[in-house]
Amino acid sequence: MAEKTRYTDEELEEFRQIINEKMALAKRDYDQMMRVLTNEDSNDVDDTSPTYKALEEGSATQSKEELISMAARQQKFIQGLKAALIRIENKTYGIDRITGKLIPKERLRAVPHATLSVESKLNQKK
Repeated sequence: MAEKTRYTDEELEEFRQIINEKMALAKRDYDQMMRVLTNEDSNDVDDTSPTYKALEEGSATQSKEELISMAARQQKFIQGLKAALIRIENKTYGIDRITGKLIPKERLRAVPHATLSVESKLNQKK
């Protein structure tokens, strides 16, 4: 029996559902982070009142920087999921971009935006 070169339409549909679920969660989390960063959900005066508490300001700045970093990672994750949906449309989803072989389903279920198998990823890091 010949080795499979692409996933069937039914399998691609399963992956599309997984990606859409992860996308909805990722967008929700990203939107929540952005609301915190822009003080949308807050009625306090932290960003307008003068304060002289240097340690608290430093802590708040560090928290904000961490949140910005997390939001950037989340945005990159969303872009990866969008690219995966495009690969599903093109029927190239799940194909290792180095070896051209199919990425195992288990990996795609765990990391649906993956473009490399675990082996290719490990070889790339060497």
